[in-house]
Amino acid sequence: MGYKILLIDDEADILEFVKYNLERDGYEVHTASDGKEGLEVALTVKPHLILLDMMMPIMDGIETCKAIRESATLKNVMVVFLSAVGSEETQLQGYNAGADDYINKPIKMNILRSRVQAILKRITPVDENAKTPLEIDVEHYQVKKGDEVITLPRKEFSLLQLLHSEPGKLFTREEIYTRVWGSRVIVGDRTIDVHIRKLRQKIGEDHIVTIKGVGYKYEA
Repeated sequence: MGYKILLIDDEADILEFVKYNLERDGYEVHTASDGKEGLEVALTVKPHLILLDMMMPIMDGIETCKAIRESATLKNVMVVFLSAVGSEETQLQGYNAGADDYINKPIKMNILRSRVQAILKRITPVDENAKTPLEIDVEHYQVKKGDEVITLPRKEFSLLQLLHSEPGKLFTREEIYTRVWGSRVIVGDRTIDVHIRKLRQKIGEDHIVTIKGVGYKYEA
């Protein structure tokens, strides 16, 4: 499996040096130059391991690590601090923020590579094809997908709520019309298709399955 590593550090030469060496070992390496950017990249690429500098602008390493642990999407990612400050107090701050390991700078690449390899052996790789579960907030017509909150128009929400209520069940087009729009409302033949297309644009393509000529079902 190709493991993904995110390196967050404000020193460009360290980013280039570490990225080059880890990519030589076959890892997919992403970089960011501060904690805020690092969180954004992490939420996008979902790395297996984050190598995190302690002293950075905008968001320092401690703040960033705490934010990672508070994120539903990232809370189980392995985090290793890289820091020129090697005092016991600083290391304890890192561990208390949720770090899994701590490596002192200046970086000795053979040691870093060895520690990275050992840490990744402890990881059960995440199935990237697995779907992110959706949480339905009926009161606010909202859907939560990981850390993302999506507000839907009423009909789109009602359609999703119906399909989501019984995962795996095939709902015919006639049943959807009746339960979402009502038997007395006349709508065009493409109305459901348009609403399904808009839902997929917002929640992703992989949750709602089309059974051609029959209807739709939700896969959890």
